[in-house]
This record gives sequence, structure tokens and C-alpha cells, in this order.
Amino acid sequence: MSRESGFRGNKASLPSKPCVACGRPMTWRKKWERTWEQVKYCSDRCRMDAARRPAP
Repeated sequence: MSRESGFRGNKASLPSKPCVACGRPMTWRKKWERTWEQVKYCSDRCRMDAARRPAP
């Protein structure tokens, strides 16, 4: 790999947003490329905990 192409592992430049359930920052993943706008939870545990909580 040449240095001209840039560093391809710089996670600091990826977008991030907070988890709706716990507030932890979530960093963009390739897996979420098409659905990044719909991603709300950082993990299955947060998603399940949010489902168990009663709605306000």
C-alpha cells in the first residue's frame, strides 16, 4: 500500500452518534452502511432493554 492513498484505518474520521438506550457513542460500521440513519442501539442488549421498558 502506498502512502499516497492515505491511511485506511482511521476510525476517528468515521461518523458517530449516541445510543438511544444507554447514551454511549456508536461509531459507523460497514455493516450499517445502508441503514445508518435507522440505527438506534449500540447492541442487542440495549435493544432488548429498551423493548422491556414501559413507554412514557
